[in-house]
Amino acid sequence: MKQIQVGNIKIGDKNPLVLIAGPCVIESEGLCLDAAVTIKKIADKVGIPFIFKTSFDKANRLSIDSYRGPGIKKGLSVLRRIKQEIKVPILTDVHCQADIIEVSKVADIIQIPALLCRQTDIVTAAAKSGKVINIKKGQFLAPWDIVPIIKKIESVGNKSILITERGACFGYNNLVTDFRSLGIMREFGYPVIYDATHSVQLPGGKGTASGGQREFVEGLSRAAVAFGCDGLFLEVHSSPDKALCDGPNMIDFKALEKLLKQVTRIEKALK
Repeated sequence: MKQIQVGNIKIGDKNPLVLIAGPCVIESEGLCLDAAVTIKKIADKVGIPFIFKTSFDKANRLSIDSYRGPGIKKGLSVLRRIKQEIKVPILTDVHCQADIIEVSKVADIIQIPALLCRQTDIVTAAAKSGKVINIKKGQFLAPWDIVPIIKKIESVGNKSILITERGACFGYNNLVTDFRSLGIMREFGYPVIYDATHSVQLPGGKGTASGGQREFVEGLSRAAVAFGCDGLFLEVHSSPDKALCDGPNMIDFKALEKLLKQVTRIEKALK
């Protein structure tokens, strides 16, 4: 398996489990800064490398009335401040090609959203930035369907790739995790991340918004680490029930610390 370097963090190839975590979307600069500081303290305490994630624009919301975020200008300003002041690598997603150049000036990892993972032009444009590319495997894809997407990124000379499992469609408004996908996708040569919070999402479960079952995040995370993954992707918020986006599937700081202690013990036991 290839080792992917993100700042001082090494992912894959028998390196320690990595945490990618943060709120779903930027709600305010203060909330984001607080989240980044708090998660970093927890990650340092537990001893797990940490990459901060959040979105400046959630362009794929089901309802026109859903909160999307502050937009690229203000959003990147917040991410730049977090990167400079808290000294953590940054992951954020792009929803259109026009944003890629500006995003690449701040982000260490550019994420291709699950619903856009088959869109050739945005995938190759992001890859041409030279940044690490995190592919969110679409809910509608089999694990082996990720191979052509990897080849799109490699076709422009970029071999800094992460693959993220985030559950598969299981009927209407429901997702399920097939842990075989972690093993299958790791065979393709790149590190595989498990997104435990989006895997418990209930897409459209509230009619015009997504529901979620955060009570299963802990168990699924433990299972993923035991089965074999290179990192955990977790959406974390100070008050998930008050979050403006994806609250039902996010966890709070207390739950994060408990979870990280569990999975690091599992990782050590396996090694």
